Amino acid sequence: MAFALAGLGLCLGVAADDKPYQVAEGNKVDKTTLEGWHTWRALACERCHGARQEGMVGPSLIEGLKRLSKDEFKETVLKGRLDKGMPNFDGSKMVTENIDGLYAYLKGRSDGAILPGHLEELK
Repeated sequence: MAFALAGLGLCLGVAADDKPYQVAEGNKVDKTTLEGWHTWRALACERCHGARQEGMVGPSLIEGLKRLSKDEFKETVLKGRLDKGMPNFDGSKMVTENIDGLYAYLKGRSDGAILPGHLEELK
């Protein structure tokens, strides 16, 4: 069944942190992932990490999410890396409420499953 779904361009989330997102056609994602994308946009993370998450002043998240575990990602976002210029976002209600979605969005981008640009909810 996984092969049939892959042929349709649909990646379903699975147990653990392997695929915390669902995506079809590269730009249709589950509600949690969509909220993560909204969080990314609202906080203007592209100012440091680039519109395509490939890095600018801040590092590439496309590459970073290939190495960071979900827990390491959460710690980095919530506590920051002040010595490297990354602020902490543990005081942001939007981030704390959508951290799983933010991880799912960026993991999907890192995996190449989610395309850059506008996203819409998977129906």
